[in-house]
Amino acid sequence: MMDVLGQLGAVSRGVRSEVIDGEPSSVQTLEQTYPSPMTDVWDAVTSAERIARWFMPVTGDLQLGGTYQLEGNAGGTVLECEPPAGEAARFRVTWEFGGGVTWLTVRLAPEGEGTRLELEHVARDADVPVEMSAMFGPGATGVGWDGGLLGLSQHLTTDPDAAMAPEELEAWARSEEGTAFYRGSADAWGQASIDAGADPEQAKAQADATFGFYTGTTGDGEQG
Repeated sequence: MMDVLGQLGAVSRGVRSEVIDGEPSSVQTLEQTYPSPMTDVWDAVTSAERIARWFMPVTGDLQLGGTYQLEGNAGGTVLECEPPAGEAARFRVTWEFGGGVTWLTVRLAPEGEGTRLELEHVARDADVPVEMSAMFGPGATGVGWDGGLLGLSQHLTTDPDAAMAPEELEAWARSEEGTAFYRGSADAWGQASIDAGADPEQAKAQADATFGFYTGTTGDGEQG
């Protein structure tokens, strides 16, 4: 059994708007501290062999200027890559999926005897369909990133081979444990949206829609 509620509580989430390179953009952040040293966390998030064990299979040239492709998901180009040196490490990639381009940055820093990971996902407002944003809010992508951090946490602490095949993930999403995770994640992103100034009723409706999308259920948990 996974401690899904403990995992959700270990993540800090943020939503903000910025003008980046002259373009109004939405910025999502997630932060979590892991008990592993920075070199180990860096290897877990940059090694193709280890990424496949907690996230999904990836191919390509995972170094500065190289390109990558996640199996059945996003691909892109490695724009920045700064391995652990002193007190920090980071990489930045394009995240290209469904004809759109967003940007992903992962930063690592020591935190006590462990490592703090920050994931930042940037999307230009003009590139996000208005209907999608209105219906799901930040949970549309945020819940997916929560799932990634869950896998990474399992990989680094209790289950080195935490990745699930697509059919396993679909079944887990409908299990009691999976629905609790997706409900909690959707609600957490709803709260992050409220904290950023969104209307509470709209944020709650978006959280319900996001939960339904990820689990195939209605907002009250009934199978659709």
